Amino acid sequence: MRILLAAAAMAAVLSGCNDEGIASAPGGVGRYRTAEIGRADIVGTVSATGTVTPRNTASGIPVGAQVNGKIIKLYVDYNDTVTNNQAVAEIDPLVYDAEYKSAVARLHVSERAVDEARCALNSRKEELILAEKTYIRKKSLSEKKMAPVADYDSAVEAYRKAQLAVESANAALKSAEANVEAARASRDQAKANLDYCTIRSPVNGIVIDRKVEFGETVVSSMNAVPVLTIAEDLDVIWISADVPEADIGSVKIGQRVTFTVDAYKDGGKLREFHGLVKQVRKASTTTNNVVTFPVIVEAENPEQILFPGMTATLSIETSRAVGVIAVPSAALRFHPEGVDAGDLPRGARIWLVPPAGGDALECVSVETGASDDSLTELLGEAVASLEGRAVVLGRRVSRAGEDKQSGASNPFMPKFPQRNKNKGTAPVKKQ
Repeated sequence: MRILLAAAAMAAVLSGCNDEGIASAPGGVGRYRTAEIGRADIVGTVSATGTVTPRNTASGIPVGAQVNGKIIKLYVDYNDTVTNNQAVAEIDPLVYDAEYKSAVARLHVSERAVDEARCALNSRKEELILAEKTYIRKKSLSEKKMAPVADYDSAVEAYRKAQLAVESANAALKSAEANVEAARASRDQAKANLDYCTIRSPVNGIVIDRKVEFGETVVSSMNAVPVLTIAEDLDVIWISADVPEADIGSVKIGQRVTFTVDAYKDGGKLREFHGLVKQVRKASTTTNNVVTFPVIVEAENPEQILFPGMTATLSIETSRAVGVIAVPSAALRFHPEGVDAGDLPRGARIWLVPPAGGDALECVSVETGASDDSLTELLGEAVASLEGRAVVLGRRVSRAGEDKQSGASNPFMPKFPQRNKNKGTAPVKKQ
């Protein structure tokens, strides 16, 4: 008789959902944990960990020395605020000042050589004019048989020499002008090296590191030697976070971000800061077979209490639904025992407690929307009728970790110590 009743109950369950998407499940309703379907605000987030950095750079802007020499002045120290083009340090300029003055003197010499070459050219041009006139006169007299042929030949030779002298003087002038350009370039280079003796800040910011001391000699070769590190305008900071590839698809520019750092607490709770996603970079990084993508978050820091290098825990808001019909996400994972999933509609399902009571559960197909892992939005016009209904979350478990009716044990429930049955009973002595 019991076998027949069990078969009848199972047949009722396996009949599946009808056209309205409702089915029943066996077992008393009291065996399940339930919650009421209602309206809620759902915020979907992606969690990540990042590092506070200055804007535009990961670790600040290095300010280096481009010339060799001894540091004779340091105008700033740690945490000092600097402005663009402000002098922050000075290298001994004695050698570079001498080189600059020498280059200026060589330029003056080259310019005088140009003047001399120009005068020589003018003189050769005058000689050419005189030789040309003599050549024309001798030619006329020679044609009239009034002058010896030798005089005419001498005039022709003098005229050609005068032409060559003009060409030579013109070349000398161009060479002198080229020497002026070279001397001017040497002067400019010497002036630049002299100016490099005064190290200036390239941006408005704050000094976060100082790598040299007063009197220290810096030697610059192919690269500039770091002297200071300046963070650009810490009133606005960046956070560089690594987001796993599974979550990066939902992260977009402009999304709101809430983050905390361990340094600041309000009443024992970590203080929350807010920012926006500024960049989603495409350069991936693989660490221990985990692929992540860098996401840059920009945040206001008017009090400048967020320092470069701090570790931030971020929550990136990827979706938001306000005042929507929602169920606990656990309800979408519940499936009654003894019910074949192949006999139920595909997609998301929830199980409801019948409004009139009873032991049967109702299966309802639903469409889901935003989720925050705790609550999930239900979509569609028909979900409004579900508001206020009780939805099943799972089986009810006793405090001792054992199901009240089935005797099933929950491995996650704490185990209470059992009483020692032999407590207080002395062992029997052997004869």
